[in-house]
Amino acid sequence: MANNPSQLLPSELIDRCIGSKIWVIMKGDKELVGTLRGFDVYVNMVLEDVTEYEITTEGRRITKLDQILLNGNNIAILVPGGSPDPE
Repeated sequence: MANNPSQLLPSELIDRCIGSKIWVIMKGDKELVGTLRGFDVYVNMVLEDVTEYEITTEGRRITKLDQILLNGNNIAILVPGGSPDPE
């Protein structure tokens, strides 16, 4: 059961993503892509080498950040290895 990804608990899946890229879709108009460094039971997350995508009335704004702490209450969707930009 532990080797089948569809049988993992959500926290186990997030734990397997530590050290790899993750796409975080926030409540509202922000998305972030960065390397997951850690998280806690509330899904507060620390990301490094972050690219922040924000939808504004003028269009999409892109901001680069070295490190960020995200509040788990504001996270809507997590996509392991994902990215909002087509590769």
